[in-house]
Amino acid sequence: MKLSDIGEFGLIHRIAPQFLRNLPKDVLGIGDDCAVLPINENESLLITTDLLVEEVHFIRDKISARQLGHKSLAVNLSDIAAMGGSPTAAFLSIGLPEDIPVEWLDDFFAGLGELSHKTGTPLLGGDTTRSRRHLVINMAVLGRAHPGKIKYRSTAQVGDIICVTDFLGDSGGGLHILLQGMRSEENAHACQLVSAHCQPRPQLQEGAWLAKHDAVHAMLDVSDGIDSDIRRIMEESKVGARINVSDLPLSAALLELSEQFGWDATEIAASGGEDYCLLCTISPQEFAKIAQNFAGQFGRPLFRIGVIAQADALVYHQDDKIVHLAKHGWDHFV
Repeated sequence: MKLSDIGEFGLIHRIAPQFLRNLPKDVLGIGDDCAVLPINENESLLITTDLLVEEVHFIRDKISARQLGHKSLAVNLSDIAAMGGSPTAAFLSIGLPEDIPVEWLDDFFAGLGELSHKTGTPLLGGDTTRSRRHLVINMAVLGRAHPGKIKYRSTAQVGDIICVTDFLGDSGGGLHILLQGMRSEENAHACQLVSAHCQPRPQLQEGAWLAKHDAVHAMLDVSDGIDSDIRRIMEESKVGARINVSDLPLSAALLELSEQFGWDATEIAASGGEDYCLLCTISPQEFAKIAQNFAGQFGRPLFRIGVIAQADALVYHQDDKIVHLAKHGWDHFV
């Protein structure tokens, strides 16, 4: 059996049990956006780490050094947001080809530093090493949260409304533009999609705001695509889900370019990934009030896309008919 036979999450399922077996009850290990370590009754430590590998996660001539520096930190901050926490520090380990221009590195750290200062997440250390060919970036971020306000993947309840905090598919559309070599500079919609892919905005304020509400039961960030990420909640919460594809929020930019180039906007929204908005489940009794207040706070809707169901299956439907997606979310090894 090869790794490609079981995939990324099959590998995690093989590894996790031996490390979760003897954990204290108040420690959260493998299985969520962050690990959680209790500090005291009023504060817990959040820890997350992400690896970005050239030719796997990015192509160096398709993204600027400044954008890549930003994105390297942003994807980790998004994990902190998904737990309802606030970031406190970052660490960077990086493998560098020896022929990489020093000016490129200056720009990389300028992009990282700009987001670091903006979010109050100082870079406190890390490691550097030589890489024979590809650039390898590993960021780790620490955060903090009140133990009673942390949001997990494992706490969704049957009947919860499934919602997302922003448009879906813009990042996937941006990747299409980059891979197809399209010029985006003179097209505002193309620029919007490329920016969404190369410079995602971690939704720290939204995550902290949602975490204050007990009626928000489960939450994660959309990194691998709705199709994959809702399955994480389903698995951890032991529930099913029904998604109305007509309710997937699509930006005007994605819709226009999809029509122009023949893309399937719904497929991109469901499986494109790297949107880094938040997906959460909310009590149906409280959803309307929370959605109204969210719109007042952030100036955009909290988009309802489905409902948590009893059965342990993911069902897509449209006009009361079941639909099937041709593509599914991201998996590194499949």
